[in-house]
Amino acid sequence: QVQLVESGGDLVQPGGSLRLSCAASGSIFNINIMKWYRQAPGKQREYVAHITNGGSTGYVDSVKGRFTISRDNAKNTVYLQMNSLKPEDTAVYYCNAVLNFGTAWGQGTQVTVFS
Repeated sequence: QVQLVESGGDLVQPGGSLRLSCAASGSIFNINIMKWYRQAPGKQREYVAHITNGGSTGYVDSVKGRFTISRDNAKNTVYLQMNSLKPEDTAVYYCNAVLNFGTAWGQGTQVTVFS
């Protein structure tokens, strides 16, 4: 099993920045890809970004140039640096791990961008 714990969500004004963290524990050797998703009120959960074990990254178009995903293998942690935040980025952000067999999800962390 893999356990994921997100942190770093907060209230921030438009144009501000936040860094989310996702700490993995357990059978982390089973992890192939780490992803961030988000779910805004009344909307479906959507993919935000991913990073592979090899370091390849990808982003949804709406965050390209503003968000950066990275990982610290020594700390078993994945980060999502979010800059130039907009009100439409308001959501619960979830960490997801694609495993050899199945997936794992964190509990989510709330990001609220308000003016």
